[in-house]
Amino acid sequence: MIDLLGKNSPCFARDPAERKAAMEDIFISLLYPTREARELHRDAANRPDISDKVCDALGLTDMFSLRSSMLSDFFTADVDILRYRQKTFADMLSVKELRQTLDSIYPILADIHELRHMESESGPAESYLYSITEIELYVSCIDTLAKGLAPVRGRLSDGAFAALADAVLGLSESDYYKELNQKLSALSQRVHEVKSVTIGVNLDAGMVPASAGVISVNSEPFKSGKLLDKILRLSFKNDASTCIAPLSPIRRNGQSDNASEAMTAALHSAMEDIFRSSVKGWRAIVGEYVLDHTDFLLQLLPEIEFVCKAAGVIERLAAHPGCAAVFPEVREKGEKAFSAEGLYNPRVALAIEDEMVVNDVTFDKEGSIYVLTGPNRGGKSVITVAVGACQAMLQLGMPVPAARAVLSPVSGIFTHFPEEADDTIDKGRLGEECARLREIFNALDGYGMVLLDESLSSTGAYEATYIAEEILCALAVKGVRGIFSTHLHDLALATARINERSLSMGGGAVDTLVAGMEEGKRSFKILRAKPDGKSYARDIANKYGLSFENLMGKTEK
Repeated sequence: MIDLLGKNSPCFARDPAERKAAMEDIFISLLYPTREARELHRDAANRPDISDKVCDALGLTDMFSLRSSMLSDFFTADVDILRYRQKTFADMLSVKELRQTLDSIYPILADIHELRHMESESGPAESYLYSITEIELYVSCIDTLAKGLAPVRGRLSDGAFAALADAVLGLSESDYYKELNQKLSALSQRVHEVKSVTIGVNLDAGMVPASAGVISVNSEPFKSGKLLDKILRLSFKNDASTCIAPLSPIRRNGQSDNASEAMTAALHSAMEDIFRSSVKGWRAIVGEYVLDHTDFLLQLLPEIEFVCKAAGVIERLAAHPGCAAVFPEVREKGEKAFSAEGLYNPRVALAIEDEMVVNDVTFDKEGSIYVLTGPNRGGKSVITVAVGACQAMLQLGMPVPAARAVLSPVSGIFTHFPEEADDTIDKGRLGEECARLREIFNALDGYGMVLLDESLSSTGAYEATYIAEEILCALAVKGVRGIFSTHLHDLALATARINERSLSMGGGAVDTLVAGMEEGKRSFKILRAKPDGKSYARDIANKYGLSFENLMGKTEK
């Protein structure tokens, strides 16, 4: 018979209040340097305005493919947090074993998380079994972490992984943990040995059942008393574990559902009483211990998925021909720094096999906003997205797609791309575009970034240029950084007029970028220069034989 009544239940001498206080001193996070920083970050008001929609527009959602959280949950503008995360990613990328260890414990933590949910909706007997399973998973998680982190501890920086390694190794080597492990093994064995119960039934004078109850919990299943079963096991004697007459079987022909369910419920209730008596003293100590210790691990669940996915993105980018991924030099938000050399669009890099064309982009006093012009399919949209992706990846605390970068965090990133237009009856109409642009402007402050790609294309060039001038001037006065990618070449030629107005009001300056062409072919190089719309048109006309000279030459022939 199995003892489930608590006579041999684990008993721990350490005071629960003392243990809880000690546990509260342990703070481990891969993304936040302090508990206070993490708590502040949980309030969306303390995070930069970089929405899931913007992540989609920049191609980041598909690149990361997170399952347990949204990418927008992880953006920060806190410089201390960004520098802390850079140490986390530096360790992830330099100590390859870390990825394997995190990949190993992620499914274990996911199981604990699911078990917590199941336990909250279960009865006492199931809750008891779930608790034991959770302890087994906890022990497995700690053992896996200790085994993976101990050999690499000396190669870690003074960041998150060093703190995690020290905490886990301290736990795994503690007397309390060792005792828990030993007691768990015995307890788990007893629980897993349960194969049957012995039921006693008292009869009255008329041989009618008067009362019934569970006599014992057994480690062996009862044996069938049928002759064929006796022949198969070569044993014809009856003993205490041999059934001489079965109870009414569940779902027997002619038996009502109510009778079947009543018998099942009665047995279930009896087993719950047994488990409840055994778990009463055990769970108060061991259960709280596990809750305290698994909580800090469960806090890491979304962080582990994020850092693993992010490290995977960086490794794939670094393996692409001509691509670099570097930790940017992080400047304070007030500096409004953005200087990237060898910048490229990570979404494009992961989608093609050819070597990427890289560019340099800098926002400064002479150009806090750029009007970007050039030929169709000349790289305007690609570089606009590259700037946004670089800024967003900085604010995740990870390396950015560039050879060198000096960046400040922004208060928000706002995009207005053609593919973002709502699929309504007003799609493509000027009123809808203007409403969206007004919405973006109202959400921006002087530390924001705005990326506009072919905005105001729903109206004629004259009206679009006029409205765009007004928008650019207002953005420059507000002091934001941004790019307006457009076919409106007259807008680029109007920068002097825009700057005269903006600078007189203490605002920033608007400058121009052009997508280059060489010998009539798109070079995909982005140059800081004044545009010449006619040269692009002339190159295209010559390429397709539609210049006046080409046409007239063909006509004369």
